[in-house]
Formats: sequence, structure tokens, C-alpha cells
Amino acid sequence: MTRRKLMPLAAGLVLALTLVQTTAQGSDRDDLVRQKEQQTQQMESIQSELEGVDVNLQKVYMDLQETRGKLPGAQAELANAQAEVATAQREQEAVGARLDAAQGELETIGTEIKAGEEKLAQTRDQIGEIARAQYRGETTPSTVELLVGSQSSEDFLTAFAANETAQRVQSVTLTEVSQTTASNRMRQQRQTAVESEIGELKAQADQALADKKQKEQAATEKKQALDELEASISDQQKALEGQKDAFQASLNQMAADRDSTAAQIAAIDAENARKAAEEARQRQAAAAAPRSGGGGGGGGRGGSAPNTGQQIIPPISGPLYVTSPFGWRIYPFDGQRWFHNGVDLRSACGNPQFAASDGTVSAVRPAAGNGTHGNQVILNLGNINGSSYVAVYNHLSGFNVSVGQRVSRGDIIGWTGQTGMVTGCHVHFEIWKDGQVIDPMTLPGF
Repeated sequence: MTRRKLMPLAAGLVLALTLVQTTAQGSDRDDLVRQKEQQTQQMESIQSELEGVDVNLQKVYMDLQETRGKLPGAQAELANAQAEVATAQREQEAVGARLDAAQGELETIGTEIKAGEEKLAQTRDQIGEIARAQYRGETTPSTVELLVGSQSSEDFLTAFAANETAQRVQSVTLTEVSQTTASNRMRQQRQTAVESEIGELKAQADQALADKKQKEQAATEKKQALDELEASISDQQKALEGQKDAFQASLNQMAADRDSTAAQIAAIDAENARKAAEEARQRQAAAAAPRSGGGGGGGGRGGSAPNTGQQIIPPISGPLYVTSPFGWRIYPFDGQRWFHNGVDLRSACGNPQFAASDGTVSAVRPAAGNGTHGNQVILNLGNINGSSYVAVYNHLSGFNVSVGQRVSRGDIIGWTGQTGMVTGCHVHFEIWKDGQVIDPMTLPGF
């Protein structure tokens, strides 16, 4: 393939790899974002479940839940560390086995080289003896010399056979010297290679041992961390058990606060009913009064028309995220059920909260002395379609209204906070209809 054809292909591969990497990074980021959102939701759920409970008790329980949340991660880290120790152990054993094999091979090569050198020494002695014999003139006779010197054919054959044997011995001896020398040279080359391999394997074995010790140390630390986590959970559970009296006191306080709010709502409903009756009486009186001017044709209607009301809006700007719904909740301490009169919505500290409809501020209660509710505003929305409506806002960080003030729908009545028996900023919003709480999330404006 030409260079011109390769360049677009290479560029395409780089682009593809970049896209894969970018996609992977994006996926990792999305996972982290989802994890963070899940953690936020879990924390908000716990905070909402504990609403109204003694703050110190809330902290003990939330610390316990947070510690428990770390437990699976610590267990996974320990398992990973132990797996890494096992892998390091196997690697060390594998390197050790290769090192043992190489050392065994080196020992065998050394033995073979020694045997070859001993054989060479013996062969060299034989060659030296042959050389000395030739030097003394004791050379192997030729065939003619054997014929001339033999007394009989038997003598010739015997001498000829002996002569052939001597020549073969000399030839074999020289061949053995050559072969043994070549074999030892090859063994020495292999010996050098094996010695080098052993050096590398020893370095690998040292590194494997160091890695194993490091992994074992990491596993030990992970085990200690897990043990400390489990011990902490045990201590926190004991601390939680010791807070049972505080929990019951919180339930008693919540019951008192609920009764107090209900009594205030009942008074508001009674006043709304009185006003509605008075307005109805005035309309009836106006309808019964004689009309001025002549009789006959139509004329203006007396009194005011019934209040048909207007749509109730959420206390904060949307979108709405419910952290704790309206209705029964179960406290995690001992499974007791408690009715949640309102809905909790996600909202950051300091966010404005709005009047749900036109109305009159019936109560502005500061957190001090207001039990579990914290800073509280009770807003009388009046009679809407024949029913008395009241809105309640709890845990505000501050007020923007005063008792008796008329407000219009959407006016700021205060700001999101975490006053009262709560541990995190959020909206607690209640709607009362004719003296009974209803789920705000079922209203048309939500």
C-alpha cells in the first residue's frame, strides 16, 4: 500500500481511537454523575425520614448509615487486595519454578562439561602416546612391509588385522577429540546463556517477592480498615441504642407540635367559616332589600359574588423533586409509623419560597420555642370553592412576611432553611383543606 493511501487510513484509525477514548471518558463521567445523584437522593431520603427527631439522634443515625455505606466498598477493596496477593503468590511461584529449572539445567551442563573435559584429557593422553610412538619411529607398517615381514599367511593376516585396528583406534581417537571439543564448546555457550537467564530470573524473583510483600501489606491495611469500620458500626449501633429515650421524646414533641398546628388551623377554619357565613348573610340581605327606582326590568346585583378561588401553586420554582412524600413514614430506629403531614421538596438553602395563593399571614413562628417545625409561616388562603384552605411552611431560614399581612400568589414569604429538627435544607410544605391535610402533589398546579 502506498504512503498516500496509508495516510487517510492512519488518520481514520487515530480518529476512531479518539472517539473510543472520548466515549469511554464520557461514560465514566456519566457513571460518576449517576453515583453522585444516587448518593444525594439517599442522603435526602434519610434526612427526610429523620425529620422531627432529636438532632443529636439524627447525627448518630446518619453517621451510622454513612459508615454502613462504606462497608461494601471496604469489603470489595479487601477482596481485590487478597486477589492481588494470590496473583503475586502465583507469579512468585512461577518465577521460582523457572529459576529452579534453570539452576538444575546449569548444574547438568556443568556436570556434562566436566565429564567432557575428563574424556578429552584421557583422549589427549592417548594421542600423546601415539605421537611419542611415531617420534620413536614406531609407526604403523604398510601392507607391503607386512607381506615381506610375515613368515606365513596366517602371520600376515594377524599382523594386518592388528594394523587396521591400530589405525581405527587412532582415527576414532581423533574423531572423539573433535566431537567432544565441539560438544563442550556448545555446552559452554548454553552455560553462558543459562547463567544469564538465571540472573534475570533472580531479579524477577526478587521483584516478585517485593510485589508480594507490598500486596500483603496493602491487604493487611485493607483488613485493618475493614475491622475498624466494623468496630465503628458496632460502636455507633450502641450509641443509637442509647438514644431511645431521646427518640421517644422527639415523637412526643412532634405529637404536641402537630396538635398545636391543628388547633391553629381549626381556629383559622372557624374564622373562614364565620366570614363565609357573614358574606352569605350579607348577600341574602342585599337580595331581599327593596330595589331603588321603578320596578320591572333588570338592575345591579347587591353584595359580592362567592369566592371561586384560584389555582394553588408550588412553594418553589420547578421542576419539583420530592425527597419525602406525603403520608405514612416508618422511622428506621424501631419501625414506628408516623404520618408526614406535608411533602418535602429539594431546595437549596436560601432559595425563595412563594405564597401558594392570595391570602393572609396567620402566624409567623420563630424556631426558638417552636419545637420540631423551626421557622414557620401559616398562610390563610381563605375559602376556595366552598372549602377552607391553609398553607404551612416549615424550617425556613428567614421570614419575609408578618402576621396579618395580605399577600398575593407568588409573593416571597421566606427562604429555604434547615431550622427545627432537621439536618439538611429542604422545603416542608403542607396544605390543609377543611381541617384535614391533603397531598399537595395532587393539586392541579403541581
